[in-house]
Amino acid sequence: MARTKEFDPDAALQAALELFWRRGYEATSMADLVEHLGIGRASLYATFGSKHELYLKALDRYQEGSDAPLVRELSGPGPALPAVRAVVRRFGAEATAEERRLTGCFVTNTAAELAPHDPAAARRVEHSWDQLETLLRAALVRARAQGELAADRDPLTLARMLLVLMQGLRVVGKASSDPARVRDAVEQALTLLD
Repeated sequence: MARTKEFDPDAALQAALELFWRRGYEATSMADLVEHLGIGRASLYATFGSKHELYLKALDRYQEGSDAPLVRELSGPGPALPAVRAVVRRFGAEATAEERRLTGCFVTNTAAELAPHDPAAARRVEHSWDQLETLLRAALVRARAQGELAADRDPLTLARMLLVLMQGLRVVGKASSDPARVRDAVEQALTLLD
């Protein structure tokens, strides 16, 4: 007869996400996970697999939670360009907010720490960036069709520029104590949408 789990796997995955997000992959040991999650090593392996598998599941969870608000913001009815501007400004504000500054973005952290040598992590980072680029491009296509964006503007290249900017904001915001650096970059980049 199979034993009943004595912990909530969903809560454990959320706790693992928070620990990995705060400390990174390499700085988080299995002993750290066992202690933080409050479950035995055998249960941890039986439920989630290896530390690497748990990390990827935590990254997937993070992406699911962060994609839905972006879809709502960038795909809503009405003018599209104000929504794009609001999303870019929100990324800048989050990048410099004290509570987010120390952790940064889990996807961006993964891109810097694991993606160069971990194909599974790299695929997830690329997927996240593809999603964001697609949402931005679709909003910019709508903005151009609605006359909010000049007809000679290329939504794809603008979306790519904004994607790179937004990821860069997260890196600079995490490492810099000067929020004006991020704010100024956001406002300068947004002039390209005029």
